[in-house]
Amino acid sequence: MDAATIERAALVALLRRPGTSWSETALEIQENGSAASVLDRAINQPETLFPVAHSTTELVDAAAHEIAGWQADGIGVHTFFDDTYPAQLRGIREMPPLLFSRGDLRVHDRAVAVVGSRSASEQGLRIARAVATALAGRGVTVVSGLAKGIDTAAHSAALEAGGRTVAVIGTGINRYYPAANRRLQDHITEVGLVISQFWPDAQPSRQSFPMRNAVMSGYAVATVVVEAGETSGARIQARLALQHGRPVVLTSQVMQCDWARRFAENPGVYVVHGTMELLEAVNDILSHQPTEAGLENFPELAFR
Repeated sequence: MDAATIERAALVALLRRPGTSWSETALEIQENGSAASVLDRAINQPETLFPVAHSTTELVDAAAHEIAGWQADGIGVHTFFDDTYPAQLRGIREMPPLLFSRGDLRVHDRAVAVVGSRSASEQGLRIARAVATALAGRGVTVVSGLAKGIDTAAHSAALEAGGRTVAVIGTGINRYYPAANRRLQDHITEVGLVISQFWPDAQPSRQSFPMRNAVMSGYAVATVVVEAGETSGARIQARLALQHGRPVVLTSQVMQCDWARRFAENPGVYVVHGTMELLEAVNDILSHQPTEAGLENFPELAFR
């Protein structure tokens, strides 16, 4: 077993401990420089959570076997210290130490999140489709959460335009939620990417979806909120995006909510009226990114 495999397995073994804080574990590994060293120290503590009979080697071997099983099932397994880990997630506080994928994972992905209500209006769905179509047609990845409503419209429109879309899901990578989006999820796996920060067979939970929103915000250079009520996950993502230093675009539909009017006062928030204004705002955001994304991708939307 090579050093990289040992480190990856040691991380899985650490995260399998009951009650483990994933973020604190990642921080401890960063400070120590080795997951295997952190694991070795953990099992040698007087009040260890591991059975005394289990050595570091045994735990690493068991975790390596589990990883091999996931990979044999077509699941990509990426730790935060792997070269395959998405670069844009490394800089956020909620960085998942472990990420599971199906599809085409790219270390650098030029992406914009398009999110909103599950109970979307026809106008909201139309806007989501228009934005996703424009982004996909110009080589910008459309990121969303595979939920009903706005998310489904954004993913579907990006696919119909022949573009790339990434689904960040709030369940394990082996689950389909909602069940109605099973075919869509499989299609995204074939031509785009599905990622999850949860164990492959994990069921959805109340906590998992806000965690999913944090990763979605971190993955994208900006978040477009098409429609979102006071308790919407899209509202959570808008707050997280500002914390991550990512711009947020709010539509006039969202501005009917008190939370959106408060958010609009923050730097980095664009308030737009109509699809063309929304696309112009996204174009402005991309033009300031340290990538090839910019006005050349939206020539007809440049301000005149």
